[in-house]
Amino acid sequence: MLGALIGIVALLLQVLMYIVIAQAILSWLVAFNVINTYNDFVRQLLYALDRILDPMLRPIRRLLPDLGGLDFSPMVLILLIIIARKLLYGLAFDMGAF
Repeated sequence: MLGALIGIVALLLQVLMYIVIAQAILSWLVAFNVINTYNDFVRQLLYALDRILDPMLRPIRRLLPDLGGLDFSPMVLILLIIIARKLLYGLAFDMGAF
């Protein structure tokens, strides 16, 4: 039972990492004018991704120094997710769940 719960949490962390990557790629595409926000679907997708990720990225943005137009907070969040997954698997291994 514990192994299944840890597997579900690890899967959710993996999905969160994919969402962070998708939001970063979409923001680059908008910044370089490859896609525009006049399309309703694109605007709603960007809005939804911002609503999902902003509570996690805001504290990281507060801690990072101002680097002008560069935003390293998604990269820091991805690193934190990877660390959390490694710690989760280590904890599961120590508890004998896997």
